[in-house]
Amino acid sequence: MTTTTAAPPSPVKKRATAPGRPVRSVHRKWTEHGLVFVAPFLVVYAMFLIWPLLSGLGMSMTSENITGTGGEFVGLDNYAEAIADPDVWSSLWNTVWFTVLSTVPLVLVGLGLALLSHQLRVVQWLWRLSWFAPFLLPSGVVCLLFAQMIFPSGFGLADQMLAAAGLEPGIGWLSEERYAMLSIVATTVWWTVGFNFLLYLAALQAIPVHLYEAAELDGAGAWNRLWHITLPMLRRTTGLVVVLQVLASLKIFDQVYIMTGGGPDESTRPILQYVYQQGFTGYRIGYASAVSYIFFALILIVSLVQPMLSRRRAEEAAK
Repeated sequence: MTTTTAAPPSPVKKRATAPGRPVRSVHRKWTEHGLVFVAPFLVVYAMFLIWPLLSGLGMSMTSENITGTGGEFVGLDNYAEAIADPDVWSSLWNTVWFTVLSTVPLVLVGLGLALLSHQLRVVQWLWRLSWFAPFLLPSGVVCLLFAQMIFPSGFGLADQMLAAAGLEPGIGWLSEERYAMLSIVATTVWWTVGFNFLLYLAALQAIPVHLYEAAELDGAGAWNRLWHITLPMLRRTTGLVVVLQVLASLKIFDQVYIMTGGGPDESTRPILQYVYQQGFTGYRIGYASAVSYIFFALILIVSLVQPMLSRRRAEEAAK
């Protein structure tokens, strides 16, 4: 009887590599293949964002005219003129003032509507739709609605409400300096608060229910639960809402252009309308580009500083 012995397994041969050259990792292979998929986006991004950004920066250093004449290199003369232009600073102040007036109610009203909708149990979907629906309307429709139906002096809905309350109607909501900006702010709040409401509502639904149940068992009332659980859990959402709202308010143009045209006496003209007037009415494309890049620098600073401050406050609270 013969016995056979199994041959020992042959050792696995490792792929030879050149000295100093590591084997490609799976992560690097996926990275290389991923670039192929994102290449079309990168091309479109470069064509419609990077190239216009660089082209506009170069144009801001020339005397470019909308008619095609000029175009001589003037260096930083346009920027020096813009910094010394009082109309630039007045328009910038109007933009900042609108941002201050609109951001606070948009955050607070959005939070209040979200808290109310989160507690309602009857036709909850109807309340959510009613508060979010205005945000879906085009800006032209909203501005014309308020300009032609809400704020006309004497017969608008706002004056009719004043008369019903026993107050004196006939206020120039869009023709008097002390009311024009407030009217634009009221229009903006009614129109855009639905977006903040939706963000807060999503954040409220993500808060664990057992936190409220534990607090209720410990005897915490509704106000204590709101102050010690809900608001701290919404801190990050509030920071996001504030940043988005500030950036959106700084870019105001439609409401002012349609409702007041920048008046009365340029008291509501934002910086973007001034850029539009200089570029397409005054035909000074180079100067308008310089003003717009100064404003772009302001928006960039705000978008970078605000998250840094929020992160620092969060780190200090965590200590």
